[in-house]
Amino acid sequence: MKEEPRLLRQMGFFFCDEEAGKAWNKSFLERSSMMRHRPLVMAVCSWIAGSALAYLHEGSAFWLFWAGTWLVLPLLGLISRCPWKKLLIYVLMFSLGAAYWSYHDGRNVSRLSEWLAASDLGTAAVSESGQTQVQVRGMLLSPVEVDGDRADFTLRIESVSFTGLQSAVRSEDAGGEKLNVQLRLASIEEAAAASGWRRGQRLELEGTLERPNEARNFGGFDYRKYLRTQRVHWLLKAAGISSVKVEADAKISPSMLLGKVDAARGGLGERIERLFPDWQAGYMKGLLIGLASELEPEKYAQFSQLGLTHILAISGSHVAINVSLIFGVLRLCRVTRESAYRIVFLFIPVYVLITGFSPSVIRSGLMTMIGIYLLRRGILKDGLNVLSAAALLMLLWEPYYMLNVSFQLSFIVTAGLIVFVPLLMPYLRWLPAKAAGAAAITVAAQLVSFPLTIYYFNQFSLLSLAANMLLVPIIGMIALPGGTAALLLSALWLPLGEWIAYPVRLLNTATFIVTEWLNARSGFMTYWKSPSLMWMAIFYAACYLLLYFRHRSRVVRQADLEGSDDTQPLDPLAKQRAWRGRRGGKWLNVAKLRPEHLLQVGLAGLLLVQLYLGYQPMNMKGKGHVQFIDVGQGDCALITTPEGRNILVDGGGTVSFRKPEEAWRNRREPFEVGAKTVVPLLKKRGINRLDAVILTHGDQDHAGGLQAVLEQFPVDALLINGSLSDSSTIAKLMDTALHKGMPIYAARQGMGLKLDAATELRILSPEPDASPQGQILYSKKQNHESIVFVLQMTGATFLFTGDMDEAAEYRVLEELAGESRTSNLANRISSIFIDVMKIAHHGSKTSTSAEWLEYWRPAAAVISAGASNSYGHPHPSVVERIASSGSRIYRTDQHGEVQMEVENGRIRVRYKLVSPW
Repeated sequence: MKEEPRLLRQMGFFFCDEEAGKAWNKSFLERSSMMRHRPLVMAVCSWIAGSALAYLHEGSAFWLFWAGTWLVLPLLGLISRCPWKKLLIYVLMFSLGAAYWSYHDGRNVSRLSEWLAASDLGTAAVSESGQTQVQVRGMLLSPVEVDGDRADFTLRIESVSFTGLQSAVRSEDAGGEKLNVQLRLASIEEAAAASGWRRGQRLELEGTLERPNEARNFGGFDYRKYLRTQRVHWLLKAAGISSVKVEADAKISPSMLLGKVDAARGGLGERIERLFPDWQAGYMKGLLIGLASELEPEKYAQFSQLGLTHILAISGSHVAINVSLIFGVLRLCRVTRESAYRIVFLFIPVYVLITGFSPSVIRSGLMTMIGIYLLRRGILKDGLNVLSAAALLMLLWEPYYMLNVSFQLSFIVTAGLIVFVPLLMPYLRWLPAKAAGAAAITVAAQLVSFPLTIYYFNQFSLLSLAANMLLVPIIGMIALPGGTAALLLSALWLPLGEWIAYPVRLLNTATFIVTEWLNARSGFMTYWKSPSLMWMAIFYAACYLLLYFRHRSRVVRQADLEGSDDTQPLDPLAKQRAWRGRRGGKWLNVAKLRPEHLLQVGLAGLLLVQLYLGYQPMNMKGKGHVQFIDVGQGDCALITTPEGRNILVDGGGTVSFRKPEEAWRNRREPFEVGAKTVVPLLKKRGINRLDAVILTHGDQDHAGGLQAVLEQFPVDALLINGSLSDSSTIAKLMDTALHKGMPIYAARQGMGLKLDAATELRILSPEPDASPQGQILYSKKQNHESIVFVLQMTGATFLFTGDMDEAAEYRVLEELAGESRTSNLANRISSIFIDVMKIAHHGSKTSTSAEWLEYWRPAAAVISAGASNSYGHPHPSVVERIASSGSRIYRTDQHGEVQMEVENGRIRVRYKLVSPW
């Protein structure tokens, strides 16, 4: 059994011990040059760099960078002292990587789009509505995912015909193109029937062909770009199984074999459900066979916030543990070592298929198979070379893996373990060997994954390291092997599997008790804007060089001591001086500091500066910003003052008219605009707290999204209109605010708020009421009671109107005209002319009267409405009225997010669906 840990350690699965650390220290100085001793690593890195350059830059920009690479080649040779032949190979790999990417990316076009554009019907459909009715026949390429009343799957086109055309497109015209199908289900029976479809079956269905949505907010998720990396360019939306005809299996194909794998995977999932009750079934499915989507959303969120989701992604640790179990059992059964290696080698592809064929499990499977092969040949020398070979094979198979988050995290974390764990081990010598190894792995993984984590997920918990140190070893050493054993033995005798699963259940319960307790600790979650590639490169380089030089200094000192005279001074004061020098006491001779010590101090300072800059919000201080976020049919705006104050006005909200008897239609994780749009955008822009949240009124399309905001962000103050609507949304929102201790203020006409030296907010509506002080009443007239306010910021004026109606407009105009005997509000507004007006009620005809526009005379108007909304907002008469007043109109349904940057009274505007500044 001794050779098995050695095998895994050589492949990069670290079981660090003192012996391994000493061996690494001994050869540290000899193999400090990666370029000199790892040519395969450098060649693959060059390939990836070329592919990345081709992805980031096109046309002349790419060729300028490519030419610059050849120009700096002599300089690289002089600095690195690398042989010219190797440098030429690296540059050649760089060029080949760029060419390979460009070739495949250039071919990733929709033949269907070309055919549509060439036809009269297609031109009309694409230019006017982006939709057209089609009849498609094709093969299922993916498992059918049934979630509520919708089934999603990928179909490879074999033939397609269009309504209004006599002939169908030939298969060669369609080019075997893939479609994402979204099938709306009419009943529970239809959902059960769709769940029975398998890859490899042929379907014929009729539906609407549509383009995937683009990102409608800056930094938002771009569904069209994502699907393009899956080589999908169109969506097919169909209603009901009645529109689908399932053909009998005709012949054996790779997709059909994958369908059999799906069936086997489903059978394993059903057995897991019998072993683990309730929510534990979803958790163990993710842990054992990679079905993480079935874990309850709340529990997945707990793992996500603590940086533990990698546990549910089948990766190197899962492969290593299962390989260890199989290898150990085979050896105990006296199977020869060679036969055991062969069995393990054959087991790995099966395991990769059963667990979902994700990039992380492919990477770990490839590394293990390559490592076993090289080990048996006696030529396995370095884990980085094996990792590089696996990366090159995967990128040759699918270049778009380079853009996959799972691929990036899997490879960079594995490389980080190989590189950083030996550098960290000397600092953990005070721990027992196994504990030191586990700690080094956890710290290295956290350090290396940190830039990618904040780039993609924009959050990092300060408790993540502690959670990983505590839970990952327990889950990896007990829950994973215990669950695997229970699953396998249950096939022999179900009660035996249940008996083994019982302690795993207890451990799972304890695990989520710990995660819930950790997540309840406030103040440990930090939000980061997505860093630049340069920031990430500097971070990695600084971390590596800092540890490298500190370790190099220690190795050199150790080598000097080993080579010096063994005689030690007897003077106790000399020992005391030496100890104080090492500990940084006053006996330290600063004049004798080596240059590398100063370099280490500089690198540490550089890291601190990087972290400080990375933690700053995207909108730096000095300029004001008003961002009208596209939340569909709703309102949401983020105001950032020149001094960095952040105020969120409304949060959008998803409106549902579903009846209780239709509960089966609900998704496992229904789309909620606050959680899916507003919160991710705030995180991506580096917002760590909100100085105020203004809820203009209690309608769902303004208040619904704020629930997720209040749950995840510290909020200093919540402003409401002084009344509440009788809805579960408002009740839950108020409960959350009270539970978190947020001050709640009722905004009333005449109130003002000085946000900073250059920013002031004045409330115009609602009017003061006669209710007892401190009492909040319920009101059904929420639109009429909307908070209306004027924002004056660094010389520019904005008017926010909520969903106010014409009656509220006339009342405010009377107040401003001085007709009210109780208000001198007009004297508090420095200028009647305003720069930007947020149009009330999404452009409904119930507001934005001609008198209202005539009074304010806005230079620009912003209408927040959902694209193709069912209400017909904005109303054509309102749009015509605004245009006739001379205002420039910005609409979120046409322009996406609208951002305005304010400086010294000047406003610069950009919107997402048109080229930025």
